[in-house]
Amino acid sequence: FDGYHRPDGRVGTANVWLVVPLVFCENRNIEVLRQCVADALGDDPFQDYKRMARQLLHGDSAAESTTSSNERLFPNVDGVRFLVHQLGCGGTDGDAEALCQLLAGYICHPNVAGATVLSLGCQKAQITMLQNAIAERDPAGYKTVSYFEQQRSESEEVLIRDALTAIFDGLKQANQVTRQPAPLSELTLGVECGGSDGFSGLSANPLVGAVVDRLVALGGSGILSEFPELCGVEHELLARCSDPNVAERFSSLMAAYQRHAHAVGADFSMNPSPGNVRDGLITDAMKSAGAAKKGGDSPVVDVLDYTEPMTRKGLNLLCTPGNDVESTTGLVGSGANLVLFTTGLGTPTGNPVAPVLKIASNSELASRMSDVIDFDAGPIIRGETDIATLADELLTMCIDTASGRYVTKAVRLSQLDFIPWKRGVSL
Repeated sequence: FDGYHRPDGRVGTANVWLVVPLVFCENRNIEVLRQCVADALGDDPFQDYKRMARQLLHGDSAAESTTSSNERLFPNVDGVRFLVHQLGCGGTDGDAEALCQLLAGYICHPNVAGATVLSLGCQKAQITMLQNAIAERDPAGYKTVSYFEQQRSESEEVLIRDALTAIFDGLKQANQVTRQPAPLSELTLGVECGGSDGFSGLSANPLVGAVVDRLVALGGSGILSEFPELCGVEHELLARCSDPNVAERFSSLMAAYQRHAHAVGADFSMNPSPGNVRDGLITDAMKSAGAAKKGGDSPVVDVLDYTEPMTRKGLNLLCTPGNDVESTTGLVGSGANLVLFTTGLGTPTGNPVAPVLKIASNSELASRMSDVIDFDAGPIIRGETDIATLADELLTMCIDTASGRYVTKAVRLSQLDFIPWKRGVSL
């Protein structure tokens, strides 16, 4: 694929500048920066809807706002991404550390050129804590990161001006990097399912598993997450672990998650959603039998806890909750530079850093939500084609997406979801 080569040897499928709050108190300033940058670059993703609102209120004669120029000021940059979250203070020290580890995973991600970080100053998630987490992942200091602390700033105006200056300087720097050929061994697929139906385990999920197997055979990697949705098929995954230590880590993380759930009166059996049950996935084990298919048949080379970076090429397991966005957020934080997201009921999920391809388990959904779905696995259900044939087609779409030749529906809709897991019981 044609990707962005980073100084540490990794390759990105996108090239974005990241703007990050260390605490929820800075979310408002993040929104100020987002609107200012969109206006300055002329790429407001919602300008068509704003025009629609004016026309609905004032009629077709409503004055049109200035349309943005088609000329991109930074053609080698895929955009500026602004994260918001509700963490950083008011929780435990462990919560703050987990947040900083996750943010470090995003800042050091191969799809990220650099970052601008906003801090209030008094919160638990301190700048030094994030800097230490970044240093663990980027010991050579390749990433450009600027930090701004509001309580040390002369005024809000100075804070915003300084942050904007850092963002625009970062964009100039990021724009100097161009796409170059890269081996598929540098591609890491995060695999996720959400809004599953009775067809998911028969079409979309095994299709994704076949793509993962192809990529792993070529030296690439896959990450399978959602531990509550692996309950009932643990024996199958344990049998595929590359060595006893990997198997033991999987067992211990699964057991710890279950104990935590039981301590608050919950259980993995509570995982299926009303939509899952309505479409036939009435037990967690039934749902898990299909969800695990996304991992294909490749050996499991490593098991990661939440926020841990992937270091071994091949199929990895990652401890995350079953919540779609929390899990996808974790997959990207651990290094997935492209996400395959299967759905039977329809979900618009995307990610700020990594492209997310949505695969429908049935053609009715693919047609009804064509603005959200990227690939249709329905022909498998109808017997019109087989998994192997569609896996070749989906792998080709992965390569095109990783090369920037195909833009995912989530990116087109600016669906850029980011929800950290507060390490509680989220099923």
